[in-house]
Amino acid sequence: MRASFPRRTARISRRTALAAGGLAAAAPLLTPPPAEAVPADPWARVPGILARIRPPRFPGRRFDIRDFGAVAGGVTPCTEAFRRAVAAAHEAGGGRVVVPDGRYLTGAIHLRSNVDLHVTENAVIAFSPDPADYLPAVLTRWEGTECWNYSPFVYAHGCENVAVTGTGIIDGQARLGPWESWYRDGKLQSPDQKLLRQMGSSGVPVAERVFGAGHYLRPQLIQFHRCRNVLVSDVTLVDPPMWTVHPVLCSNVTVRRVTVDSTLYNTDGCDPEACRDVHISECSFDTNDDCVAVKSGRDEDGRRVGVPSENVVVQDCRFSGRWGGLAVGSEMSGGVRNVFAERCVVNSPQFPGRYPVKYPLYVKTSKKRGGFVSGVHIRDFTGTDVDREAVYVTANYNGGENGTLPVTVEDITVRRTRLDGAKAVLNLEGLATDHLHGVHLDHCDFTGVRGPDSVTYTDDLTERHVTVNGTEVTTP
Repeated sequence: MRASFPRRTARISRRTALAAGGLAAAAPLLTPPPAEAVPADPWARVPGILARIRPPRFPGRRFDIRDFGAVAGGVTPCTEAFRRAVAAAHEAGGGRVVVPDGRYLTGAIHLRSNVDLHVTENAVIAFSPDPADYLPAVLTRWEGTECWNYSPFVYAHGCENVAVTGTGIIDGQARLGPWESWYRDGKLQSPDQKLLRQMGSSGVPVAERVFGAGHYLRPQLIQFHRCRNVLVSDVTLVDPPMWTVHPVLCSNVTVRRVTVDSTLYNTDGCDPEACRDVHISECSFDTNDDCVAVKSGRDEDGRRVGVPSENVVVQDCRFSGRWGGLAVGSEMSGGVRNVFAERCVVNSPQFPGRYPVKYPLYVKTSKKRGGFVSGVHIRDFTGTDVDREAVYVTANYNGGENGTLPVTVEDITVRRTRLDGAKAVLNLEGLATDHLHGVHLDHCDFTGVRGPDSVTYTDDLTERHVTVNGTEVTTP
């Protein structure tokens, strides 16, 4: 027993789809990994994962966007200058597209293989608030379902060795555009959102899932789609219209020393989706949704693609966000395995956000999603002012969403974690038909806990050397 407490159409032609590398034409970038022996300690996997993750390197050639017609000041559109610079760098065999001092207004920037978009210290890429500047539609994944939609502001498809770097700013300027109005009251985005989900569930061909012009699905700020060897480093990312950094179906991904300041609704910080070998480190997230959210597709469409996210390592990050610090799901129908996070600070006084993190660890799925979550491990988390539970694991997200599929959630560990202030330590919500399996806490200290845990349909829950409000708790 716990201690007592004082506590949402048109059709894209096949030629167009192939030209964009769409449909199944792109060579798969994620091949099955070799079988591994299962270590007794899950953290023993981490050195091997990190040894495989190597940021791409680029030739020393520089391509200053001013040489291709860019004009600073934030008024003259520079979209064509960015396009020419990226093309020149790619055709030369690779290099760095340099954004020098000044503010540069642009529409969508499409990267190509062997190109590093480098934003220098006093430079700002300011994205147009006009949705027309993100057309034609591109192949993307939107909330876990494949479709054609407005281009993400920075977009790469089917590339190898691609990066966004520098100590400057990428400003989505989302509050100057219509994006928030699309989402806010549900009247615009929601019908398209519902339609896309129906298309995914009923198996409508992806080439016929055409949104973009005349529709209201917000684009992401940065998306790498079916890429290999990806780097996002040192930039400050502000005011995205939707998710901020979104690698999809990628391998060998590094996101490091990035600061995210996202203020609109549903603006996650970093969402690796159906990716393998991902390293997120030394990032600061001030978000209006989850900070880091590991995903792998939604419902029937996610299971059709069938690629899990696996081998994701998060280290030394600061979490200030409206929902989860480290989240898994809810779009996880392709499966998630081997997620590790360590030395992260929740609601740091040195990095105060607009919202306190509700759940430092948030695992969310349902019988509509199906799929599995196997192996989510955190250690050495610290922080304060947790809004709700320190650990929330649910197989009943959104009330189960009328699903009937089996769902597996297993092997969740929390080690050496010290958090002050929370509604409770644990909210573990399994189902009578689908129990949670294996939740283990050890050497943790929770203070300022306001109420008791809620644990339902959970098998193999253990707590060792865990104190709550100064009282040691042992389970079983």
